[in-house]
Amino acid sequence: MKRKINSCPQLMDYIQQVGFLPLLYSGIDGFSAEESVSSQCRYHVLPDGGWEWPLWKWKGSIITESDCVYGKFFDKKAGFISREWWGDFCNWRRSLSPSPLEDSIEGVILDVLRVNGSMITRELRAACGFDGPKMRSRFDSYVTRLQMACRVVTEDFVYPRDRHDRPYGWGWALLTTPEQLLGSDSFLVNRTPEQSHERIVKHLKKILPAVTEKELLKLIG
Repeated sequence: MKRKINSCPQLMDYIQQVGFLPLLYSGIDGFSAEESVSSQCRYHVLPDGGWEWPLWKWKGSIITESDCVYGKFFDKKAGFISREWWGDFCNWRRSLSPSPLEDSIEGVILDVLRVNGSMITRELRAACGFDGPKMRSRFDSYVTRLQMACRVVTEDFVYPRDRHDRPYGWGWALLTTPEQLLGSDSFLVNRTPEQSHERIVKHLKKILPAVTEKELLKLIG
């Protein structure tokens, strides 16, 4: 799995090749975008005390310009899934987590996203009434569960701008539903959830032959 990727287009191509790729370390050595890029594309501190992290800055471009989906899909960690594999992955994950009830917190989050189209996390949190003290982590756990169930995805990243109109900081995730981002038929496959799961496992065993099935199942559920 070792690669020396030096550009965003190269990483886009690699995601299409492997189908699934966590952004940061996934628990499986070598199986992440972070470990696939060259050292100059990873996080490093600049002489003036600032920082540079090309891989982190590529996330938005990969989501908006390549044929893949991004979210917290891998054991609550973020990563990319190519559109070729999205239907099977969504088919399996949604079978594990039935659609939330409308009056549940997850149901309210989805309803707010459907009405608004897409929202950055802090705006979504406020719209759902989670604006009190110590509410952020609680709300984030609900959103993570919805991402793990393939019901919420990241559409892009929004960055604040300085007085020179230059983006800075870590960026805010712009969240939406896959139906709104990709279309309601984007996850339809002519397979049972179990068949989709078997197909995914078989594919991952091929690209990660040294990894145990237990490790794979922890990653994909």
